[in-house]
Amino acid sequence: MNDKWREGVYLVTTRTSLEADIIESKLRGEGIPCLKKYKGASNFMEIALGSNSTQPIEIYVPEGTLKIAKEVIVPVPIDENFDPGEEE
Repeated sequence: MNDKWREGVYLVTTRTSLEADIIESKLRGEGIPCLKKYKGASNFMEIALGSNSTQPIEIYVPEGTLKIAKEVIVPVPIDENFDPGEEE
């Protein structure tokens, strides 16, 4: 599903504007530019209400950064019993 949009390729679809903002921040922190494509009224909802949790938001990145971008947004499980002082 590598649909082109504004010189980018599809990376992921988020459910909320908060989720989209977090992914955008992670990508930009790694030097990867991204664009958010709003579905339906999601852009209006974000402007009017300050948040969108009703419509999906697609995120696009430059084609050459797609592989790295996928690695950046991989969720890392947090072990509740993790002790940073312990060696495994």
